[in-house]
Amino acid sequence: MTQSWQKELIQTLIVALMLMYLLPFAINTFTLSILLIYGMLGLSLGLIWGFGGILCFGQAAFFGLGAYAYAIAAVNIGESTIPLLFAILVPAMFAMLLGAMMFYGRLADVYLGVITLVVTLILFKFINSTAGPAYVIGKARLGGYNGIPGFQTLNVPGSPDDYIWGDAFYYVCFVALVVVYLLVTWLLRSSFGRVAMGIRENDQRMSLMGYDTRARKTILFAIGAAIAGFAGGLFANWAEIVTPGLFSLGQSAEIIIWCIVGGLGTRLGPILGAAGLAYLKFLLGQQSLIDNTLITGLILVLFVLFLPKGIVPAVANLWAASFGRRPKNSRRNVRRARGGLNG
Repeated sequence: MTQSWQKELIQTLIVALMLMYLLPFAINTFTLSILLIYGMLGLSLGLIWGFGGILCFGQAAFFGLGAYAYAIAAVNIGESTIPLLFAILVPAMFAMLLGAMMFYGRLADVYLGVITLVVTLILFKFINSTAGPAYVIGKARLGGYNGIPGFQTLNVPGSPDDYIWGDAFYYVCFVALVVVYLLVTWLLRSSFGRVAMGIRENDQRMSLMGYDTRARKTILFAIGAAIAGFAGGLFANWAEIVTPGLFSLGQSAEIIIWCIVGGLGTRLGPILGAAGLAYLKFLLGQQSLIDNTLITGLILVLFVLFLPKGIVPAVANLWAASFGRRPKNSRRNVRRARGGLNG
């Protein structure tokens, strides 16, 4: 572990502990829990799009698969630990197969977006049509547009009767997001992450250097799906019901908007974009004068026009311009230039 990584780890943990303690004074923990879950979902797309260059219109599909995998497993098992693992593994395996077909098929970026969009539509249509009694997995009925309610929610591992809810569930979601954030940071600092960013910049050059770009894209795609599935499993516990709406195109579009507004190519940007816009949507949902979809679309247009890099890069650039220290060499060069002009 390098010194810079140790320093960042310590700083992240200190800031996380402070926020975990202070945020409940401003927002109730029930709302904070869903904001953290959406933050994890935004990070999942930010990883594969911002750092891998893979624009996926189907991140909602992995989110929904994770939620349904958890609900089905929880109904059949009656405990939450193994279902949470299913929520991670099922979307990851699905993304691995889908990614292998797309990347080894050498599809262009446009077709990748179209295929992931179509997959989301197919899953949405299929889950909506599972209302009949024939659509049963073990003891779990898929329920069609009614979804799956009444399954085992999060509990202490090995103790199904000790439920984790309320403030305790908020702390679980917060710790889960911090752990995922640190794992993503470690991944991007590793040789795999550096090669992935190289592939984003120039796929052909990295391939000529001897890297199997298709395999690395597939693995990164699966990792992003696993994170989205984990968020879906936590969402199922928060909502206590899963419905086909998790696979909707609206959900997929929102995830993309979160990343654009927060800042692509950053780890913190998609998290802040997801939490901020989700909370704004929650506030707008309490009134009926303005359509919240219209506001979200307007925010996207404004950011694309005036702040295309997103909030986090803009704030970082502003901070560097205002408080960043100028290197000594540059100061010396400025003095020399002034001396030359005076002479």
